[in-house]
Amino acid sequence: MFLGMTLWFSATAATAQIVAEFRLTSAEAAWLTMAVQGGFVIGTLASAILNLPDVINARRLFAAGCICGAAANAGLVGAPTPVALIALRVATGISLAWVYPPGMKIAAGWFKERRGAALGVLIGALTIGSAFPHLLAAASANVPWRVLMLTASALAIVGAGIVKTFVGDGPYVAASAPFQPDAVLQVFANRGTRLATLGYLGHMWELYAVWTWIAAFATASLHPALAADVAPSSHAGSAIAFLMIASGAGGSVIAGLWADGIGKSRVARWAMMVSGACAAGACFVFSAPPAVLAIFTIVWGVAVVADSAQLSALVAQYSPRDHVGTALTIQTCAGFLLTMASIRMIPALAHSFGWQWAFLALAPGPALGAFALIGLDDRGQV
Repeated sequence: MFLGMTLWFSATAATAQIVAEFRLTSAEAAWLTMAVQGGFVIGTLASAILNLPDVINARRLFAAGCICGAAANAGLVGAPTPVALIALRVATGISLAWVYPPGMKIAAGWFKERRGAALGVLIGALTIGSAFPHLLAAASANVPWRVLMLTASALAIVGAGIVKTFVGDGPYVAASAPFQPDAVLQVFANRGTRLATLGYLGHMWELYAVWTWIAAFATASLHPALAADVAPSSHAGSAIAFLMIASGAGGSVIAGLWADGIGKSRVARWAMMVSGACAAGACFVFSAPPAVLAIFTIVWGVAVVADSAQLSALVAQYSPRDHVGTALTIQTCAGFLLTMASIRMIPALAHSFGWQWAFLALAPGPALGAFALIGLDDRGQV
């Protein structure tokens, strides 16, 4: 999961270089960022309708997604136009729809009593993988963006090889199920699944928008002269972005360990309340000293992703065993569809009101998500 998900933010970490080389407009730069989300929505929607994660062995689907995503991402190196860039990022997102949800199904198949902790570790790996391109961008001023793309593609291919060669099917995974046109309706007939999905939507309204734009926010905070740029970027901003996103790995693992003892729903609610408070309070740390900004973003980074695995574990818990893959896929599809709106909204707000106030609009998402989870008790029961 770590190696495969390096594809997600590979272009985002190099946005400033790509914008400069291709002279992208603000709209084109936004679409470059949203293209992966759009492709992921297309891929997960198709997968859910066709029940692919339950019809096809999840390990094979995961490996195929890594390879296809690596090929699309590597194709950016020779892309001649902005349209080609965006199309290849859409293809990358479609491919990652075969990586993320099947990966969760694989992990869920190995654990029952400790499923919250297992998915916490898996989402932690996803988080570090998403952060890794920002680390590369921050570590050297001389890393060309094409090298970032090829590095991420190579890592994804290694990830495919590991899953195909060394990972087996767990004892709690159902055998491949036949295609059922009404599988999505069966999954969401359960109230617990619906409430967990509503919580997930509130979580996703915030998560990818802040992950996508935290480098720009940090750059504008630390270097006010760059705040008016389409996608302000600095090595300090990339470093802050890496710290924030990577810190979520620890939060995800710790939340998973707690959740199996005190309740997945309770931990998810706590995480959303903290992350929502951070979204509301980001305006107060704007222009703060770098150390203060770093500490604040680490706290936010821990909280903003700590609920993710638990919300997926709740959906897996309530769904029919032979449709867990479909349930997780439609959950992520709905969540990532919502991220396209919040990701596009943030730079527009920054242009109108300044980066200091842009993240304030993310606070309602986790607040409403936490409210939805009140319907589940601390053990995840309705």
